[in-house]
Amino acid sequence: MKRNLPGLMLCVLLLAMAPSDAPKEILLWPKGAPGSEGKTAPKKVVKSGSGELSVSSVNFPSITPYIPAADKATGVAIIVAPGGGHKLMAITHEGYNVAEWLQAHGIAAFVLKYRLAKEEGSTYTVDGSAVPDMQRAIRLVRSRAQEWGIDTAKIGVMGFSAGGELAGLTAMRYDYGLPNGTDDIDKLSSHPAFQALIYPGNSSRFEVTKNLPPAFIACGYNDRPDIAEYMPQLYLKYKAVKVPAELHIYSGAGHGFGMRPKNTGAIAKWPDELYAWLQDRKMIK
Repeated sequence: MKRNLPGLMLCVLLLAMAPSDAPKEILLWPKGAPGSEGKTAPKKVVKSGSGELSVSSVNFPSITPYIPAADKATGVAIIVAPGGGHKLMAITHEGYNVAEWLQAHGIAAFVLKYRLAKEEGSTYTVDGSAVPDMQRAIRLVRSRAQEWGIDTAKIGVMGFSAGGELAGLTAMRYDYGLPNGTDDIDKLSSHPAFQALIYPGNSSRFEVTKNLPPAFIACGYNDRPDIAEYMPQLYLKYKAVKVPAELHIYSGAGHGFGMRPKNTGAIAKWPDELYAWLQDRKMIK
């Protein structure tokens, strides 16, 4: 490995860059993910000059659990998919920070490391690899719900940018189990109880029909047109088929705000809005 990497490429690690007491990731398929046969390269973790991590080269998709204390647990669980254009995952401000906040507020969070369709040299696809990764994550959480103090009727999905595309597609393509799945986990439902779409990318691909999970949508006024201008249209599509939806557009924000300590003003409060929405949906008492 070269030792003279520039500042923004401070370190590429083949092991998780986290304290020893940090949550440990759980492989979605312990014996290997379907479609990843023969791919053994470990994931890459890069630390930026500001200290944020990005992840790429995912051949072993996983979830990292953040389980709240039993006396704070609400029974709600959320699979969190970071964004990064399907080339990488901005896993600090769109993953770990979010999961820690949810955990502190009694919500079990699971940061998803999914396979990346647009990474250089990738043979993966969004529909054939990343969506099945999130579906499998839902099934896996459902399989261990009793252990983790989760209500199986309160497992939702959340995604940022490319991860928002993944969350939205998963909410539209759920099933109630795969009879011919690889194991007993595959035989469980991949139906999410709700979806939180935070500046989702490629949302023109979304096929909105009735009976979809309720949606919480948030974006910035200064985001690119396909997001800032399309989110109101997406909201109206949900409303037209009577899927409960809530839309927040923050006038002082652009793309990629996620959750950072430096966020101030209205944009810093989107997690509180999500929490209140979950209360309105009777997910949290």
